[in-house]
Amino acid sequence: MMRAALVGLLLIGAVPALAQAPAPVAPAKPAAEAAKPDVAKPDVPREPAPEIAALILASEETILSSQMAGRIRKVNIGLGDEVKKGARIIEFDCGEQRAQLDAADADYRAARDTHVARLKLQSLGAAGELEVAVAAAAADKARSQVQLRRSQLAYCTVAAPFHGRVARLRVKSAESVQAGQPLVDLVNPSSLKAQIFVPAAWVTWLKAGAPLVIQANNGQSFPAKVSKLNSRVDGVSQQLELEAQIENGDGLVPGMVGVAVFNPPK
Repeated sequence: MMRAALVGLLLIGAVPALAQAPAPVAPAKPAAEAAKPDVAKPDVPREPAPEIAALILASEETILSSQMAGRIRKVNIGLGDEVKKGARIIEFDCGEQRAQLDAADADYRAARDTHVARLKLQSLGAAGELEVAVAAAAADKARSQVQLRRSQLAYCTVAAPFHGRVARLRVKSAESVQAGQPLVDLVNPSSLKAQIFVPAAWVTWLKAGAPLVIQANNGQSFPAKVSKLNSRVDGVSQQLELEAQIENGDGLVPGMVGVAVFNPPK
C-alpha cells in the first residue's frame, strides 16, 4: 500500500512538468533556399496551324467541242502549245457548207428580183396586193436561209476563247468527228486558284479574304486569299468547299497538289 501511494504521488508531480514543456519548433529553412526566387512556369506551346490538302486549278479552263459533224482538215496546235485569244486552232473541211451558202445566196437573189418585179407590176395595175406580199415573204425566207448557212460556216473554224495553253489534244488531222465531240482542253496557267475542303466548324471564323499559304511539293510557298465559299456544307463528310486565289503562282502548274496552311484565331 505504501509503495502504491508513493508511485501515485510521483505521477501527480510529473503532470505539471509535462504541461509546461515547450512545443517543438519546426527547423528553419536555410538562408539560400529562403532567398531563392519563384521560377515562372513555361508557356504551353501553341498548337501548329492546321494543314489541309489543296488542289491547284486554273481560273480559266475549258473543253472545246465540235459544233458540227465533219472531217478535220488541219490542226494548228500541239500538246502544251501557247495560243492567243481568237487564234484558229482547228479547221474543218467545209466545201459542202460553202456550196450550201452559195445555193442559199442564189435563192435569195431570185426571190428578191421576183419581189421587185411584183412591185413594178403592182404600180402598173397588173399585180395584186396579195402577190406582192407573197413575193416579199419569199424574199425574207431566202435571206434567213443565207444567214443560217453563214452561221453554220462559222463552225468550220475553232478559235481559242482566251489566252492559254493546250492541256490535251483529243483529235488528229483528217479525222471525222460528230457534233458535240470534245476536241481540245485549254487552260490559262497565268491565273491559278486552289480548291480546298475544310472542316464545317471553320465556317464560324473563315470568311472571304482570309489569308493563307499554299505550300507546294517542290518546297515553295505561295500566299493566297480565300475568294469563294460554298453556300452549303457536305452532309456526309461535314466539310466546306472553298476556293483560294493565288497571288503569284510562278512555279505552279494546274493539277498539282499542295498543302494549305491557315492561321485560325486562338
